[in-house]
Amino acid sequence: MSDVDFVIVGGGSAGSVLANRLSADPANRVLVLEAGRPDYPWDVFIHMPAALTFPIGSRFYDWGYSSEPEPHLNDRRIYHARGKVLGGSSSINGMIFQRGNPLDYERWAADPGMAAWDYAHCLPYFRRMEDCLAAEADDAFRGHGGPLVLERGPATSPLFQAFFAAVQEAGYPLTDDVNGYRQEGFAAFDRNIHRGRRLSAARAYLRPAMRRRNLSVRTRVLVTRVLFEGTRAVGVEYRHGSGPVRQVRAGEVILCGGAINSPQLLQLSGVGRADELTALGIDVVADLPGVGENLQDHLEVYVQHACTQPVSVQPYLRWRHRPVIGAKWLFGRTGPGATNHFEGGGFVRSNEDVAYPNLMFHFLPIAVRYDGSAPAGGHGYQVHIGPMYSDARGSVKIKSTDPRVHPALRFNYLSTEQDRREWVEAIRVTRNILGQPAFAPFSGGEISPGPAVETDEQILDWVGRDAETALHPSCTCRMGTDEGSVVDPGSMRVHGLTGLRVVDASAMRYVTNGNIYAPVMMLAEKSADLVLGATPAPPSVTDFYRHRPVGRAADAR
Repeated sequence: MSDVDFVIVGGGSAGSVLANRLSADPANRVLVLEAGRPDYPWDVFIHMPAALTFPIGSRFYDWGYSSEPEPHLNDRRIYHARGKVLGGSSSINGMIFQRGNPLDYERWAADPGMAAWDYAHCLPYFRRMEDCLAAEADDAFRGHGGPLVLERGPATSPLFQAFFAAVQEAGYPLTDDVNGYRQEGFAAFDRNIHRGRRLSAARAYLRPAMRRRNLSVRTRVLVTRVLFEGTRAVGVEYRHGSGPVRQVRAGEVILCGGAINSPQLLQLSGVGRADELTALGIDVVADLPGVGENLQDHLEVYVQHACTQPVSVQPYLRWRHRPVIGAKWLFGRTGPGATNHFEGGGFVRSNEDVAYPNLMFHFLPIAVRYDGSAPAGGHGYQVHIGPMYSDARGSVKIKSTDPRVHPALRFNYLSTEQDRREWVEAIRVTRNILGQPAFAPFSGGEISPGPAVETDEQILDWVGRDAETALHPSCTCRMGTDEGSVVDPGSMRVHGLTGLRVVDASAMRYVTNGNIYAPVMMLAEKSADLVLGATPAPPSVTDFYRHRPVGRAADAR
């Protein structure tokens, strides 16, 4: 007899959703095993939105992955932050909520076996999880009453006003809601912030469910292997801290470790490319060459300008202001600490060959990097920019049978002709926007990349030297029925195995054009119905904006 009905490996974004939905039935015994720490309610670095730069790079909150040397990025190892805490990366990310474009899901559905993942079938699950405070009650695209409260950024400061004016001067539209009828254009962003506090997946889904007697959550527990009897998963092996190896038997094992951890655990457990596993002395349970392949991500740069007026949020970085900022947040959940400052941005097409936006913009009213470092010169502003549909593909491969050893991550950034062309287009589009008359009262000149970077070759060389990941790794255990797929799209079960499913960013068919937190949460909501055998939500057939006629929409990348 099993110890539990379901063991969920990973208490991050997807794991939090599944823990809530599966344990809603008192008859289901659910166990969540999370390798990171608890998201303590007093931990200001997690819960204060403006403190988002502190957990990234900290060994207490971040697994701190690095890629192998990337040949087209000057052989740099690109740092990849991943949440080491309940809520996973939703506890350390930028709190920007973007579904992607409806045509992303039409693209998924166009592949064999994926018909039930089109936009009409995904929209009900986006709506189920949301409580979108900015949307009207009768909005066909947005949800109300769900666990995930979304507050829209005010984006009303002088620099945001200049940005929205500049995009229109450059010929781009505004849109009411990038998650609604029309993604293409610029608008204030939905954010996972509620009443001045980060609303992670753990706070929205997991914490409320932890009151249930049939749900157990254990932290600082590293799962080292999935246990099999033949081709059936029967439980997992794990270690709590430095303690002895233990086992728990389960009716079903669900991997929710994300695009890096889930393929790593599958490979450690004998599921993957047989010759590579055999070379490491691992007994092969299932020869699935797609495990760890098809790695996709978004790369981004910051185009930064000095600001001639004292209207940026740069003063808030000074140590002398931090006690006041902290006090306002602690006692009133107000002030500069209560926002992520990524309050608006947008999506555009860089050329006429794409059917829907291939560039994403985040505007920030300060010149600063994710680690909190800022260029000299005081006030500034910047645009985060990067292509959304790179055709570069990478891999996640274990290097050791020790689960504590990070796998080899190869992204192959900037390795394709399409990638390089769209990067040049991205920088030129960005400069065109930031050079519009609306910014004339504020611009003190481009800080980065600077006026010396002008030709296509110079732009690509700068991107190679300066680009960072946007932290959207995905697709390494992709859904599908083709030879390279790992997960059955109708059940989320790993092909050829029973009792084992994967539900997280690794199961995405293609990376969506935006931050991936929202699609992962939707995927988990939809997968919960598949796991439970519940009647799926009926499709919501709703017209959405298409730049091209319907007959040409399938041509999109």
